[in-house]
Amino acid sequence: MTDPALPPEDVLPVRDLADIPAVEVISRAAVLLMSSAAEKLGLAAADPDTAPRRDLDEARRVITALAGLVTASAEYLGPHAGPLRDGVRSLQHAFREASAYPDEPGKGPGEKFTGPVR
Repeated sequence: MTDPALPPEDVLPVRDLADIPAVEVISRAAVLLMSSAAEKLGLAAADPDTAPRRDLDEARRVITALAGLVTASAEYLGPHAGPLRDGVRSLQHAFREASAYPDEPGKGPGEKFTGPVR
């Protein structure tokens, strides 16, 4: 279905979800979760400590979901697994640095899936 208000060259073909490989769906979901976590940590702001939309409770939830997804999917992600794991670890470190009272090692967001972050 195309929007008659848009010129044909601006309309991208719609892909059927069934045609998208699982690794692409998982990777896209992981990137969306990473972006959300970074926003909730305030990492997009010039000064994360004063970011108006910073929400560490929400960041904890998203990082935990991301860690679970990446850990559970690692065997299917091939060469994408390493960079995604590195991204999870970076967000876990950023969370620990942002916390006024950091969690004990192994108790931070997603650490039940990835192991302790120090």
